[in-house]
Amino acid sequence: MLVLISTVLAMAAPWLRGFSGGRQTAEAAAQVLSLTHLARSQAAAQGRSYRLNIDAEAKTYWLTMQQAGAFVELDCEHGRRFQFPEGVSVTLESSVAEGQASYIQFYPDGRSDQATIRLTGRGADVYEVSCQSASERFRVVSPSEAGGS
Repeated sequence: MLVLISTVLAMAAPWLRGFSGGRQTAEAAAQVLSLTHLARSQAAAQGRSYRLNIDAEAKTYWLTMQQAGAFVELDCEHGRRFQFPEGVSVTLESSVAEGQASYIQFYPDGRSDQATIRLTGRGADVYEVSCQSASERFRVVSPSEAGGS
């Protein structure tokens, strides 16, 4: 019986590793989406611009807010730098980019830059966190939705 269980686990291990990687990509997309919603609501509530910064090379992302003419990191849990999971690559398609770090800006009137953040996992699963117009909220487009378009 022990040999049978060991054999089944050995055969399932590669499949489980792929499942875990796919979940990591989906969870990262959900976390990015959550930060876009927070940035939009905080910009409107506080009457100041917020940015979701993405450094694709370092695989990090974080929020900043406009204060005295400059963008500064938030002094709270949501202001820390988040790390994309290992094996997940990220690209940002936006009209705004400065140096290595790129960002999406959220304005006090509720608008934001149009952008698509594409997360690609190890299993080639792709999730897009996307906003197609300045007045829309960001949403996650799953692999099945992306394949259907």
